Amino acid sequence: MRVALTTYSTKPRGGVVHTLALAEALVDLGVDVSVWTLGRGGDQAFFRPVDPRVDVRVVEFAAREDEDVGARILRSIDVLRAGFDPARRAGAYDVVHAQDCISANAVGRCVRTVHHLDTFTTPELAACHEKAIVEPFAHVCVSASVARELTDGWGLHPTVIPNGVDAQRFARADPAPWRDRFGRYVLAVGGIEPRKGSLDLLRAVARLRAELPDVELVFAGGETLFDYRGYRQEFDRLAVDLGVHPRVLGPVADDDLPGLVAGAAAMGFVSTKEGFGLAAMEALAAGVPVVTRELPVLREVFDGAALFADDPASIAAALRTAVEVPDPGRTRRGRDLAARHTWTAAARAHLALYEELRRR
Repeated sequence: MRVALTTYSTKPRGGVVHTLALAEALVDLGVDVSVWTLGRGGDQAFFRPVDPRVDVRVVEFAAREDEDVGARILRSIDVLRAGFDPARRAGAYDVVHAQDCISANAVGRCVRTVHHLDTFTTPELAACHEKAIVEPFAHVCVSASVARELTDGWGLHPTVIPNGVDAQRFARADPAPWRDRFGRYVLAVGGIEPRKGSLDLLRAVARLRAELPDVELVFAGGETLFDYRGYRQEFDRLAVDLGVHPRVLGPVADDDLPGLVAGAAAMGFVSTKEGFGLAAMEALAAGVPVVTRELPVLREVFDGAALFADDPASIAAALRTAVEVPDPGRTRRGRDLAARHTWTAAARAHLALYEELRRR
């Protein structure tokens, strides 16, 4: 079996993390896997080392300062299409599996994983999003909730294959260096952006600090294609008004991430849209309590293992419980949940789907 997995970036976004972990689990099962991506800003490799059995193909993508988001999306599709060359690759792979709308628009006939659905106002993004749903010949979703959205909105019937997580990597991480640096902290992974609910989390932590002034707010990640400068300016103004001074780390080295997660007093995972919640699952693997938003998809994935809230006041109350009230039962359920979500299981389910598709 020869499989090409395609993605849009070398940076540590959730879909890219998924792509690499799936590729490595598939090669463990004897699959011949290539991963195709764009090397943004001069990148020639992914954000972390990749198993050498995986054939990594990075297509150069030069940065342009004068380019808006719509133009960048269109150029991303064109550059990846030219590098991948769908006509030439038609017989090279048994399955081409796109992990995002950019690569699905670039690689021709493909399977598509829809990690989550977005609503875009930029015309180029809206068109990219729609075409990457309606044109692939088969679909995967990482949760039943997103699969239902595809069924309700487009009449599609995706295969549901949940994410895996490297649970042991987070369970055995050393939290001490990060606790020494920040003390007690609430961690948010994914950067400061609208979909991550960053403004709500900031307001919630301001409320929390009125009772627990030693608790810090730490943001990690944030590598993105999109222009969130306006949102970030609003965030910074609000932080000043609220008297909160978040520690904004930006992208964190892959080797450092497990310790950062394990050191948190709680994770604030309050996205307004999600497909699964890999960062929250990693926190549960580390034994860190998770406060997440009351969304159907997050209730599906984390019910019984996380605390749920839906506005700054309830998020603050849930964070206070998470930070101040140990719950060994919930911690155990979280660890057990993470341990059940293996990349091996995800890879086996993907391989079964690929074999079925090849027989059609």
